[in-house]
Amino acid sequence: MGSSPAPFSDIGKKANDLLNKDYNFDHKFTLSLPNTTGLGLTAAGLKKDGIFIGDINSVYKSGNTIVDVKVDTYSNVSTKVTMVDILPSTKAALSFRIPDHKSGKLDLQYLHHHAAFNSSIGLNPTPLLELSATIGSKDLVLGGEVGFDTASASFTKYNAGFGLNKPDFSAALLLADKGQALKASYVHAVDPFTSVGAEMTHRFSTYQNSFTIGSAHAVDPLTVVKTRFSDTGKVAMLCQREWRPRSLVTVSAEYDSKAINAAPKLGLALALKP
Repeated sequence: MGSSPAPFSDIGKKANDLLNKDYNFDHKFTLSLPNTTGLGLTAAGLKKDGIFIGDINSVYKSGNTIVDVKVDTYSNVSTKVTMVDILPSTKAALSFRIPDHKSGKLDLQYLHHHAAFNSSIGLNPTPLLELSATIGSKDLVLGGEVGFDTASASFTKYNAGFGLNKPDFSAALLLADKGQALKASYVHAVDPFTSVGAEMTHRFSTYQNSFTIGSAHAVDPLTVVKTRFSDTGKVAMLCQREWRPRSLVTVSAEYDSKAINAAPKLGLALALKP
């Protein structure tokens, strides 16, 4: 529903995307082959620390059902079956990995005009349970999430937060890491081509503060340049170019000013979508 509040995982997402999305300091390649019949194929590879890691992902869509099958470098097969609108405003997804017979998981989502609920349960004798909920609207969201491990009878997470989204700015405040950290983020659209953002984290146990600031600028309709700076002294820059429709080439660089003898990190990502 267009008027429903965003799920809890989307609180602070705009700032996270501006500061982190598409930054890559290795070699990454993605080839996507969509098909009008409902079957799509994606092959992705990442060379990291001299090791090539890749996977092949096949997605089939038919009516309200989506079947997603992924095979990775180590011959592990992951399958996810998603069914939308089995009941009004609901979505259910069943996922599992082969040969891990304990990896089965059922995800459920329900959207209301003023509330959104997401739950996840592991399909094994001692499952991991997760539940998140938000209330509000598409502009103002208040919510929380909790995770419980029945094997150890302990909470794996419990977080809360709220988000405010407007056409020209977005703000979020999160109580994260089981109440041990407070995260605040803000993104502002300076003009139709430039946005700036910042994220600050305060840890109550150590009284430490950390921050990251960044920007994104559309040089032209096909080129985006992003910058990022953190209190740790790391400076990063990204340039992304759509050299053909839906196909992107992204060059990223990062320099650690506190590691004088370390060379800057460089990354190249190529995405092809015919």
